[in-house]
Amino acid sequence: MTENRDKIFPNDNDVRDLDNICDECKEEHESVSHNLILMGFKICNTCRTAKTIFPI
Repeated sequence: MTENRDKIFPNDNDVRDLDNICDECKEEHESVSHNLILMGFKICNTCRTAKTIFPI
């Protein structure tokens, strides 16, 4: 079982990217992983909307 995990996830850094914690507000939300896949940024929908309205 452990050998298969090592083959799938050779780096633990890859697993940490999928922890659903927003880089901006540090809250856990399901939309973080969706935005990471779609846009390449680990931000939740609330922070994404705020960055769209106030891009500073």
